[in-house]
Formats: sequence, structure tokens, C-alpha cells
Amino acid sequence: MADRTSSSITVAAGRARVMAVISDFPAYPEWAGQVKSAEVVDPGDDGRASRVRFVLDAGVISDSYTLGYTWDDDSSVRWTVVEQGKMIAELAGSYVLAERDGSTEVTYELAVDLKVPMIGMIRRKAEKVIVDTALKGLKKRVEGR
Repeated sequence: MADRTSSSITVAAGRARVMAVISDFPAYPEWAGQVKSAEVVDPGDDGRASRVRFVLDAGVISDSYTLGYTWDDDSSVRWTVVEQGKMIAELAGSYVLAERDGSTEVTYELAVDLKVPMIGMIRRKAEKVIVDTALKGLKKRVEGR
């Protein structure tokens, strides 16, 4: 797997509220800029999705693929590709939530490997755009509720 891109943001809400937004996949197109659709294909035993089909348009990376999710209560969620797309060979990431004085520090980590050749610098830039856009959208969505 490629190097990971990571960034953090502080959200003025508790972990449970932040994780409620993260786990609401059908709403992703409303706040996660590059996600055009997110369909839960396996709701999982605990009510949180274990498999989700995405359509992504992040400029140089546009594809549809399915991710498998592993949840650790309201402290973290990790995912990896379970059905590759036409461009995306691997996509692994996580949200890690740490409560701090009534707020939550959210760290988003992402690594993408493509089936098509792409200069590493361009791929990392695309990862950074995805991560930063998602964190800012998450913050706005949670704090706007």
C-alpha cells in the first residue's frame, strides 16, 4: 500500500455526534465533496454499515468501488476496498476520534493505490484534497446540526 495522507481537525461536538455523521453514508454527497453517491449494501449486525458502494469524482480519481468497514464503538472506524473499481486498486483509511474538553479531534488517514499509472506527487495531492475536503465538510455538517 502507498504512503498514507493524514490530517486532523477539531469539531465542537462529542464523539458520538461526530460518529453519527460519519456512519450516515447516504448523506455523504451532502458534505463529502467528491462523493457523488454512497449506498449501504450490507448494514452490518450492529446497525453500522459493514459494506458501502461509493461513486467518487475527485478530478483525477473518478470511480465506483465498495468498501468494507470495521467499527470500534465511537472511537474509530477503518475501511478497505472489498470490490475494486476501474481505477482504484486499493483504498484504505480511517477516522480516529479523540474527545478533548467537549470537542473531538478527528484524524483522517487515507492511502490510495491506482490501477493506472500516476505520478506519486499527483496521487498524494488528490489524497490530500479528499482528506481536507472531507474533514472540513464533516466539521461543518456536525457543527451545523
